Amino acid sequence: MSYKFRKMQKNNFLSSIFRIVTLIMLFSISSFAQISHKIWDDLLRKHVDDNGWVNYKEFKKDTIQLNEYLELLKNNPPNEKKWTKEEQMAFWINAYNAFTVKLILDNYPLTSIKDIKKGIPFVNSVWDIKFIKIGKNTYDLNNIEHTKLRKKFKDPRIHFAINCASISCPNLNNSAFISDILDKQLNSVAQKFINDKSKNVIKYNKLELSKIFSWYQNDFTTNSSLIDYLNKYSAIKINANANIDYMDYNWKLNGM
Repeated sequence: MSYKFRKMQKNNFLSSIFRIVTLIMLFSISSFAQISHKIWDDLLRKHVDDNGWVNYKEFKKDTIQLNEYLELLKNNPPNEKKWTKEEQMAFWINAYNAFTVKLILDNYPLTSIKDIKKGIPFVNSVWDIKFIKIGKNTYDLNNIEHTKLRKKFKDPRIHFAINCASISCPNLNNSAFISDILDKQLNSVAQKFINDKSKNVIKYNKLELSKIFSWYQNDFTTNSSLIDYLNKYSAIKINANANIDYMDYNWKLNGM
């Protein structure tokens, strides 16, 4: 065997080792590091105004970019041992909102998200449609909201961050949620929702609240009363004995 041939074999061997190490590193990055939400952030800034109104007609023109982001989510499920709580939380909040927009665009035009009906009438709702593929699992919107977010993190501010594409929902944030500033973002959306007069009417002795506070009252009263929780974010100080009523929920599409 010639020296030149042996050298060529050695180089091929080293090249193969390098490729294997590179693949392992890439796998590790995709498995352990948080992903970038920049594509989603760009889409939100382009198609959602400061009041949470979504231009679905124009959004539909960017379906390729949206699908690229959803594919990124699909191929990079959170690693619970390696990702921080904030990284996981931001992932699932953005996933909920992005897949909700995807669902609307796939059925657009429509008047309400509740017009999308699949499964057994009066039993299954739009939130039970299993169309969200992340990793090896397929989820519906209920799975993400109630299991991946509410049950796991027990943070009431989640309710103000996820958007169900309806007028009475908390506004769709026009920027992506990012782990590094997540706490600040969650406080911001909580403050905006609670003080939004189209969602809640707050007076010292009388409250007309979103039904979110009725449906999920236990989430807001784990450590204090509902009024105590509201007072953390309300611009108006609320009497501890204020009368509480709940507003009708408007399921009309939050589209321009």
